[in-house]
Amino acid sequence: MAVYTKINQKEIKIINENFNIDKIKSFKGIKQGIENTNYLLKSKNKKYILTIFEKRVLQKEIPFFMKLMDNLNNSKINCPKPLKTKENKYLIKLKNKTACIVSFLEGKDKKILNINNCYVIGKTIARMHLVTNKMKLNRKNSMGIRNLKPLLESIKFKSKKFSNLKIFLKNNLRDINKNWPKQLPKGIIHGDLFIDNIFFKKNKLSGIIDFYFAANDYFMYEIAICINALCFDYKKRKFQMNHKKIKSLVKGYESVKKISIKEKKSINVLCKGAALRYLLTRLYDYSNTPKTALIKIKDPNEYYQKLLSHNNLNSFKDYLN
Repeated sequence: MAVYTKINQKEIKIINENFNIDKIKSFKGIKQGIENTNYLLKSKNKKYILTIFEKRVLQKEIPFFMKLMDNLNNSKINCPKPLKTKENKYLIKLKNKTACIVSFLEGKDKKILNINNCYVIGKTIARMHLVTNKMKLNRKNSMGIRNLKPLLESIKFKSKKFSNLKIFLKNNLRDINKNWPKQLPKGIIHGDLFIDNIFFKKNKLSGIIDFYFAANDYFMYEIAICINALCFDYKKRKFQMNHKKIKSLVKGYESVKKISIKEKKSINVLCKGAALRYLLTRLYDYSNTPKTALIKIKDPNEYYQKLLSHNNLNSFKDYLN
C-alpha cells in the first residue's frame, strides 16, 4: 500500500455514482507498503478501502485477485471482499487507472508477534491452502524464483562500493537456482504474508489483507516467506531468527495440513529464495522509487542479514532448534 495517485472530490463522486454504498464523507491516503495507491474511505456508518492499481500489477491479472478474495470470503477465510458496481463489475477507472473498492477489515497489525500468534497464523495459512487448492484460478508468480535474475540486473548499483554486494547476490542466486526443488505440492499462495498484512482484534486473528502478490506456487514457499517475515526478532540492531516462533508456525500449519518430508527437506533453499526476493525488491525500490512518491522505503539490510542466517543453516531441524 502507498499513495502514488492523488484523488479529490471528483473521483469520490465517480465512486458514489458507480457503487451502491452510502455517500463517502471523507477519504485519506494510506502510506504503508510500496505497490498500489490506497485510500481509506468513510461514509456515515461504514469504511472501505479504495485501491488504485499501479505499475507492477498487470491489467489482465487484476480479475484473478478479485475472484480469489471473493472465493476466500465465501469459504469463510477472513479477507477484504471486493465490492461490485451497479453493473456487476469489480473494477472502475479513476485517473485513467484501474481501481477497486473492498470491504474494510476490522482489527490492525501487531508490531510484535508472540508464539501463540505464530501458531494461529500457521493454522490460518493451512486453511487457506486447503481452500485455494480447489480453486480453478491461475496466475504465474511474478516474483517467483525465475524472475529474480532480471530483477537483479535492473537494480542500479550506484557506486563501486556495492560491487561486493552484487557478487554476493549473483552467487546466492546461482546456488538457489541450482538447488530449487521440483514438483512440491502447490496451489494459490498469498505470497506476501508480512506482519502488516495480518490483522488482529482483541488478540485474535481477524483476517488477512493485500492479496496482490497471490499466485500459484509451492505451499512450502509460503511457509518460507512467513519464516522470513514473521519469525525474526530485532535485537541489538540485528535480526535474529526465533526458532520457537518457527516451530509454533509449523505446528499450527500441521494441525490442519501435513507437511511432507520432501517439503521439509526443501525449507532451507526456499527460505534463501524468499529472503533474496525481498532483498532484491527492496534494493530496487531503494534505488528506483521516485522521490515525489508518498511512500516509506523499507530497509534492504534487513533481508541481507536474514539471507546470511539461512546460509548458516541446512536441515529442517536447524530451523526448529
